[in-house]
Amino acid sequence: MFKRSALATMLIAATTPALAHTGQPAFSGFLAGFTHPLTGLDHTLAMVGVGLFASLLGGRALWAVPASFVGMMLVGGMMGLASIEIPAVEFGIAASIIVLGAVVSLGRAWPVGAAMTLVGVFAIFHGYAHGAEIPAGAGAALYSLGFTLASAVLHGLGIVLGAAAARQAYAGRLAGAAVAVAGVVLLIG
Repeated sequence: MFKRSALATMLIAATTPALAHTGQPAFSGFLAGFTHPLTGLDHTLAMVGVGLFASLLGGRALWAVPASFVGMMLVGGMMGLASIEIPAVEFGIAASIIVLGAVVSLGRAWPVGAAMTLVGVFAIFHGYAHGAEIPAGAGAALYSLGFTLASAVLHGLGIVLGAAAARQAYAGRLAGAAVAVAGVVLLIG
């Protein structure tokens, strides 16, 4: 009986929303899409985490890892626009923050293909949230262009922060740990 209760409690906790998708601005189109990743701490942390991860790997990962995220985010966005259900979206978003932060904090090199796959899977959840929460009257194309551009800007910020942290011992690893802890806080919210 205790095991069932504990499992039920964990499942309920895992499905609790991060509540970062409330209070969307009243404007539509490009600006609404652009502000979405910037106004949700969960999205901001994940996008910066992708940039930190790409910076950690260097080389072609600097463009390939963020490009994988953006491409799969658009796939997830189309799923959200089409009202195709994805279970546990908020949990997937929180997990992306925790995992990306943990990966960066460990400071280990990954094969670029594996890194692209990891961020691509998480990107589906983020894209879905963007697409499912498109404001009424917002054009899907302009909205998508907005959230794509904002995501790329945040990836760039993460890359710049990662490059700056590489000059300081353990700074990048501490940044990753901070992202992971923030993800845990959002998850237990």
